[in-house]
Amino acid sequence: MTSIHIDTAKTWRGGQNQVLLTVNGLSALGHPATLVANKRGELAQRASEGLRFVPFSPRSEFDVRAAWQLARVFARIQPDVIHAHDPHGIALAAMALKSPMAPKKRPLFVAARRVDFHLQRHAFSRWKNKQVDVWICASAMIADMIVRDGIAADRVAVVHEGVNVTQIDKVPRVDAHAAFFLPHNALIVGNIAALVPHKGQKHLIAAAARVVRQLPDTRFVILGEGELREPLERQIKDLGLERHVILGGFRTDVIGLLKSFDLFVMSSITEGLGTSILDAMACGKAVIGTRTGGIPEAVQDEHTGLLVPPHDEGAMAAAIIRLLEDHTLRVRLEVSARQRASEYFGVERMVTETLGVYQRSLSS
Repeated sequence: MTSIHIDTAKTWRGGQNQVLLTVNGLSALGHPATLVANKRGELAQRASEGLRFVPFSPRSEFDVRAAWQLARVFARIQPDVIHAHDPHGIALAAMALKSPMAPKKRPLFVAARRVDFHLQRHAFSRWKNKQVDVWICASAMIADMIVRDGIAADRVAVVHEGVNVTQIDKVPRVDAHAAFFLPHNALIVGNIAALVPHKGQKHLIAAAARVVRQLPDTRFVILGEGELREPLERQIKDLGLERHVILGGFRTDVIGLLKSFDLFVMSSITEGLGTSILDAMACGKAVIGTRTGGIPEAVQDEHTGLLVPPHDEGAMAAAIIRLLEDHTLRVRLEVSARQRASEYFGVERMVTETLGVYQRSLSS
C-alpha cells in the first residue's frame, strides 16, 4: 500500500514526531510512504536518509501554487492513500485532488486530528472537511468532539499516538543539573511543551510558587519555545522565582533531559492527548496531568500518575508536593507508567492500527 503524508509546519512538536514515526513505521512494514513537508521546517531536517521525501513551501492553506505542486506529486506517485497531518495540509490536499492533474483513481483521503479544538465553520473549512474520507483522531475525546461538530461517526477512527520506547531507551541521559546550573541536591519538576496559552505553563509557575515555599530546594525546568516566553518571564520575576523556574527554550536533547527529571507535569488547559506525556512515561517518569482533553486516556489516576483539574494551581502544587515527598509512591507510579507506555502506547501498535484504518476504509 502506497501512501503520501503531508505536514506543513515549520516547528517541531509532538505532531511532527508522530508523522515521522508513521512514515518510518509504514516503510519498515513494506508499505512505501512518502513524506511531503515544509522544506524550512524541523521535520524536513529530521527526515532520515533514504526516506522518500518531497520538500515544498506553502504560504497558507489557500496557496494554489503549493496545491498544484502537490497534485504533481500525486500524479507521479499514484498513491493508494493521502494522509494529511495538519489543517493546512488537509486544505492543500483537498485542492490538489480537485485539480486536472489529480490521479484518475481517487486515493483514500485521510486527515489526522491531534488537537481538541472545534472544527472551524467557515465555508472553506466546511468544504475541505467534506473532501476527507476518514479522520484518524489521537484520542476518543477528539473523536467525540468532531462528531459533535458534524463529521459522521462512520468517518471517524481513534488511534492513540505512539512512542518509540526502544529508540528512547538508546538516548543517553543528559544531566539537567549541569545543563542549567542547578544545585546537585535539587529535585527537578519538568514540563515540555510549546509556550502557548493552551499548554497552561502560567498555572504551573503559579503552582511552583506554592511548592517552593514548602520544598525550597525544588527546581522547575520548562522546555519549549513560543509566543508566551516574555509574559512567562515576567511572571517568574514577579513571583521571585528566578532561581527556581528555568525556561530552557527549544532543545534537541529533550529526551535526555527528561530522563534526569524527578517528575513530569503537563499543565494544559486543553490537550488532544499529549505526546510529551507518552515520552515521560516511556522514560519511567510519574506524570501529573490535568483532567482535560485526552490526557485521562494516557494517565491513569493513582496508577501511572496523578490527575488534577485544569486551572487549579493549588491542586497541582499539592500533587507535586505529594509525589516529591512520597518516594515510594513516586517509584510505584514510575514503574506502572513505563509498563503502560511499552504495552499500550508503543509505536508498532500505532502504525499497525493506522494501517488497519487504511485497509478497512479502502475495502469499504
